[in-house]
Amino acid sequence: MPLRVPFQTVEVTGPSMVPTLYDGDWLLVRYGAAVRPGQVVILRHPFQQDLLVVKRAAERRDGGWWVLGDNAFAGGDSTDYGTVPEELVLATVRLRFRPRRPDQTSLSARISWALSALRPVLSDRSASRRLRAR
Repeated sequence: MPLRVPFQTVEVTGPSMVPTLYDGDWLLVRYGAAVRPGQVVILRHPFQQDLLVVKRAAERRDGGWWVLGDNAFAGGDSTDYGTVPEELVLATVRLRFRPRRPDQTSLSARISWALSALRPVLSDRSASRRLRAR
């Protein structure tokens, strides 16, 4: 049986997690970790299981997790496809690396980038509060 590497890097595509994550960001994810409400997770899309998506696990419900994008205007979360079965939630996001943009050429822009390029992705309980407000 092959060993499964618990950590992997994945690239973000799309705007559904703005402002937490942007298109082109790289994530360090951990497979098999317990999921807690508020954590950013990688999951298989419930209707297109060859497609991996990144969302915030808002809360546990009967049948799995209710997941939301941080960008309420982007869609593509549980408000569209309902509760995600637990077995489709694959990994939790630990770190975000934001590559330097080509226009960040000045010394101050490079320093600013260097100080913010690598950040932990923390749990955000506001996703659960936002859900209850809908």
